Amino acid sequence: MSTEKKNYLLPIIMMIILFGMISFVTGLGGPFAKVLKEQFDAPNWMSQLGTFCNFIAYAFMGIPAGLLLKKIGYKKTALAAIAVGFVGVGIQYLSGQVEEFFVYLIGAFVAGFSMCMLNTVVNPMLNTLGGGGNKGNQLIQYGGSFNSLNATIVPVLVGYLVGSNASISNASPALFIAMGLFALVFIVLSLVNIPEPGIETEVKSSGKDQHSALSFRHFILGAIGIFIYVGVEVGIPNFLILLGTEGLKIDAAIAGSIAGTYWFLMLIGRLIGASIAARVSSKSMLTVVSLIGMVLVLAAILLPSTPVEMPVFKSDISFGLAEVPLGVVLLVLCGLCTSIMWGGIFNLAVEGLGKYTKMASGIFMVMVCGGGVLPLLQGAVADMGEGGNYFASYWIVFVGLAYLLFYALVGSKNVNKDIPVE
Repeated sequence: MSTEKKNYLLPIIMMIILFGMISFVTGLGGPFAKVLKEQFDAPNWMSQLGTFCNFIAYAFMGIPAGLLLKKIGYKKTALAAIAVGFVGVGIQYLSGQVEEFFVYLIGAFVAGFSMCMLNTVVNPMLNTLGGGGNKGNQLIQYGGSFNSLNATIVPVLVGYLVGSNASISNASPALFIAMGLFALVFIVLSLVNIPEPGIETEVKSSGKDQHSALSFRHFILGAIGIFIYVGVEVGIPNFLILLGTEGLKIDAAIAGSIAGTYWFLMLIGRLIGASIAARVSSKSMLTVVSLIGMVLVLAAILLPSTPVEMPVFKSDISFGLAEVPLGVVLLVLCGLCTSIMWGGIFNLAVEGLGKYTKMASGIFMVMVCGGGVLPLLQGAVADMGEGGNYFASYWIVFVGLAYLLFYALVGSKNVNKDIPVE
């Protein structure tokens, strides 16, 4: 038994690296919203179209990704995803050369296909290699920690690169880094032996199954929860950047640093979550962080104007203090709450699904498109009123957190235990 666990170490490392790639490429959407807003003179809602295209791709690719995973396995699906991601980021780079907004959106859409495919691989893989339950959740939290590390770097890096002249061309080095990482991981992964857990049991089954993942109420509500959660996770930092640069008129590098601090706190939260996940249930963790998140967002909306000093990285790569409204600090602190939600929701939603877990992962990925839809709604609210109603846009986030609290307390219970899953 010990030998089997030792053989899983390298696959686990590879899955965690891929988890980080997801956040690096996806994280470009936040700081690039500022770039698109300035280079193409776009309103707030249009500045979110890059993020929207990145995430709406999940709605198109979620089910096919699940079918692909079932047909060709984890490794080949991951390699295909990496190749697609390289192309998507390359198109985004070309959009800066031709200075076409539509070309950038195509690149974001193609990159979204890649992120969806990678998510379909890494989540069930880590959950399975961890043995499911609390241990599976713990492994996903570790993967999420590396995910957050990359997400922390991206807005700071792009903010530093663009400075006061926001353009895709100026931010191109970040795109080159992403393409280089894709190429490196593709080579390494092609040489690594990845186990295919669960395939043996699926081959034994024959005939049509009268049930599916959608037969489970807790999975359906969990899929809705992921739709909302990803929108919440993405919307908070995206609008922190716009709030900083447009609302508070602060330097782009400082605004990027503020958003980066949110992702850094997600990293801290995931490390804490990983350290306690084996002892504390996903239900308890999701309940607590959803409730605290609601309190922080509500306070941020009601107390936006009280000035406080916040530590940030500046455009000259020095560390200092920036004066921001208290509401900004409270929203940044939400990173500690959103940090462990993904693993908790995924773990609760697939618990007890057995043979339906792989296809459930594909359906789950469809719902990740919420990361593009909710920020669009936030952008529409932010466009109301002269100068941008940025704090009011966080009512969308508050309502989303309220649903996640409901899911943790009520919706996550498996009421379909009579369905055979072997």
